[in-house]
Amino acid sequence: MKKYNFDEIVPREGTNCIKYDAREKVFGSADVLPLWVADMDFRTPDFIVDAIKKRTEHEIFGYSFKSDSYYKSVIDWMKRRHNWDISKGQISSSPGVVAGLTIAIETFSKPGDGVVVQPPVYFPFFDCVKGTSRKMVENPLKLENGRYTFDFEDLKSKIDENTKLLLLCNPQNPGGMVFTLEELTELASICVENNIMIISDEIHSDLIFGEHKHIPIASISEEIAKNSLVFMAPSKTFNIAGLASSVAIIQSKVNFVRYERALGVGHLGMGNIFGSVALEAAYTNGDDWLEQMLDYLWENYLVLEKFFETKLPKVKVLKPEATYLVWLDFTAYGMKNRELLNFASEKAKVGLNDGGKFGTGGDGWLRLNIGCTRTVLEEALERLGKAFG
Repeated sequence: MKKYNFDEIVPREGTNCIKYDAREKVFGSADVLPLWVADMDFRTPDFIVDAIKKRTEHEIFGYSFKSDSYYKSVIDWMKRRHNWDISKGQISSSPGVVAGLTIAIETFSKPGDGVVVQPPVYFPFFDCVKGTSRKMVENPLKLENGRYTFDFEDLKSKIDENTKLLLLCNPQNPGGMVFTLEELTELASICVENNIMIISDEIHSDLIFGEHKHIPIASISEEIAKNSLVFMAPSKTFNIAGLASSVAIIQSKVNFVRYERALGVGHLGMGNIFGSVALEAAYTNGDDWLEQMLDYLWENYLVLEKFFETKLPKVKVLKPEATYLVWLDFTAYGMKNRELLNFASEKAKVGLNDGGKFGTGGDGWLRLNIGCTRTVLEEALERLGKAFG
């Protein structure tokens, strides 16, 4: 088995990289250590780069379609990694997961309809709902015993005849929870009973730690599958977000046709050649690299956990079950959201995500990305220790 080097520092400045080259615009300074945007600093795996290079050898990049081997790579990955049986006729696409969520909202609801969102959650969810003139129905998650879970009674109390969709984030961003079969089954049952379709963002589904197990919402039962759309992508897993290639898995034939029709209106289904090549290479050859990367990420987390326990115990760390994003509770410092973010960037010179952007429950929290080399993480933690200590 090839051994991959996740300690290698790959300079990213000067590549129009949002994470690095937008630092001055976002934080007012270009010298902050950027642990914010949800992409990693690890080199894109060689098998993906090699596949793209091979495709460039044919120097025409015209219109293309997705090959049978592309679909097979998705089918095999879902079976191998998630024990989920799907077929080619259930696989559609999207330029990105957020784009897919927006297309789904516009396809399966109308302006004024209610869309359930469960904060604190990935903040583009709010844009998807507001930007399509739907009504936001907030069903905040409950923080119990160091992890988020659903508030089913609150959800039931807020559902009415105009509630048509629920946006699920699993694994959960920013909390890092991997919802259990029991949690997902009860949530899906409520939705089925009330004719609410589940639109599920499962982009972090491959980034699972330890004994935790990701369960695609549509894999639970045939009834739930017919009531769900699942969006996944190799972008977070293999650090290829810039190639804009995501999959939509829709097991209801009627819903599949409706989604494909909406995708076709904007000519969004073709994707780009290199995104398709990268996705196929990732899902065909990515297992060993992913396992090694997850081990490295977990060691990074343990470094972070020990740091806050010993150096900044006032900060409470939500132990992630998945993702390379860690949710940090700074409420003991009594700072407002922007004040907290500015303190981290100006005093510690570390760029993090403002918890307030994630909605209800995010006040006084910060999100930190551990998808970086250990030396960079240790430097960032040392800076935070000096500033907040």
